[in-house]
Amino acid sequence: MERKICIRRLKEEDSDAISEIYSLITKKAVNADFKKLVQEHAQENEHEAPFVAELDGRVIGFMISYIVTLGFGAEKSAYIATMGIHPRFMGEGVGAGIAREVLSFYKALGITRVCTSVRWDSTDILSFFKTMGFERSSFINLKKDLDVL
Repeated sequence: MERKICIRRLKEEDSDAISEIYSLITKKAVNADFKKLVQEHAQENEHEAPFVAELDGRVIGFMISYIVTLGFGAEKSAYIATMGIHPRFMGEGVGAGIAREVLSFYKALGITRVCTSVRWDSTDILSFFKTMGFERSSFINLKKDLDVL
């Protein structure tokens, strides 16, 4: 019997499962700030599309995104901030299912562009987004490291 994966909006109580998934992927412990941010994204907000994939009552994946209205020459668009799939379920279409739900959410709002940033050496996530139809944009990510006081 095939088990059904449910894609639904993020809830505050999902923060522990999402933290566990994120920790398994990054191989680093997450701090309290991470959990707090996840919980904040769970608040009902018409400009955000935080979704999780659930199997047998257990969260096995997530994607957090939001609408960006101001940018250096960018039109109103959506931005995928982070995502993760439990390693045991990678490659089984879980991420694609969440992504389709997120993209449908924004399309229904009239958003015509969804962006994200990915490390150049993260070939697995680059491949995932390419498979989902993403391509290079005309924007360049910039950063400045600040000295810690």
